[in-house]
Amino acid sequence: MKIVSLLPSATEIICSLGLQENLVGVSHECDFPPGVADLPSVTRTVIPHGLSSLEIDNRVRDHLKVEKALYSLDLERLKALQPDLIVTQALCDVCAVAATEVNEAVCEIPGRPQVVNLEPMSLQDVLDTIEALAKTTSLETRGKETLYKLRKRIDSVSAITNTLKLADFVRVGFLEWIDPLFNASHWTPELIAMAGGMDSFGNLHKPSQTIDAQRLYNADPDLLFIALCGFNEERTREDLKLLPERIPKWNSLRCVQEGKLYYTDGNAYFSRPGPRLVDSLEIMAHCLHPQLHPLPKHLKPAVNFSDLLS
Repeated sequence: MKIVSLLPSATEIICSLGLQENLVGVSHECDFPPGVADLPSVTRTVIPHGLSSLEIDNRVRDHLKVEKALYSLDLERLKALQPDLIVTQALCDVCAVAATEVNEAVCEIPGRPQVVNLEPMSLQDVLDTIEALAKTTSLETRGKETLYKLRKRIDSVSAITNTLKLADFVRVGFLEWIDPLFNASHWTPELIAMAGGMDSFGNLHKPSQTIDAQRLYNADPDLLFIALCGFNEERTREDLKLLPERIPKWNSLRCVQEGKLYYTDGNAYFSRPGPRLVDSLEIMAHCLHPQLHPLPKHLKPAVNFSDLLS
């Protein structure tokens, strides 16, 4: 079976099922696990490199007024690869090629490859997509093994969190964009709760939203966690310096005064609905309750950035 993945999370799911050698094409953003970035890219973006976060946001908003998605297919390359299976999504127009464009492209590919759309809004949905892809590729046994390992890690975190008293839960402000401010939603509030926290912005299983500084002041979280969508740690550090400017009463926030400011690689964690959402859960749990939740050896802890802005 020849597989083309049109989004990074699908690529990670496919590889977790032992199908990396079956991948013949990926999106331009697929970069994990090692090796997939060397495969032919069948997508491109309308957003040029080198823009500031505000410029990216403006481009996205302007483009989505007149077009369906920010990504487009390289149809000729896709046809040349002749895939048997294309894995894509219809969840977010900012994150992947529009489903309609994929369906139109399939009509031009010999053999009419099967298309699987992934639309997870929760952690359980992500587990369900792994099971669905395992079934589609006739790897039910491998899928059960993969899910067993992931669920075991999830249950381990949940079991520890269940020992906490309500007063021990940490009120978390989670941002996935800084300029302008965006809360993190979909599965993120769920991960926060499982890790022993309470989401300050209350947007469970819904799309992310722009928020204003007043909403942050009103919430006054115990801890601020930053995982910028699509940005690695290095790129995130550049935007962290914008926080006092975007939040004029920055120094009045409880999390700032107590130095509870953290960030991680948002490109790898939290924004990709694949197996590494479980890594994200473990990173969050360790950040909120480091004495209770040990961090697995393969993961880096979230970075405290209070000194960066002092």
